[in-house]
Amino acid sequence: MKEFNQTIIDEFRSNNGVVGGPFEGTSLLLLGTIGAKSGLPRTNPLAYMREGDQLIVIASYAGAPSNPPWYYNLLANPEVTVELGVEKFTALASVVDEPDRSTLYATMALAMPDFSKYQAETSRVIPVIAITQN
Repeated sequence: MKEFNQTIIDEFRSNNGVVGGPFEGTSLLLLGTIGAKSGLPRTNPLAYMREGDQLIVIASYAGAPSNPPWYYNLLANPEVTVELGVEKFTALASVVDEPDRSTLYATMALAMPDFSKYQAETSRVIPVIAITQN
């Protein structure tokens, strides 16, 4: 997965935020976090949608039984960096509570049906994260 993500990150940065392959046409951002255990910078490509002045991402981990490592990183240090096209900025990430979590998840799943599949594949409640630019 690390190599796969690095390929997407490299393509994103080389093409001003545009990628092809399985993510062609998907709104992607690069989320920069600080490792909760390592303290090292980490970058993950994530699908997102806009909701007002916030960016919304989902910690689906493709329906895995646990949350993705980046989720724990932002819980430990909610100040993140975001790369959106050629723009890069710092932001604050926060976990969205119910009932907004379910509403946002459903909206994202309508736009990107794989998110419906991911929720069906796991018993955990998949977190929704709101990112607000500093």
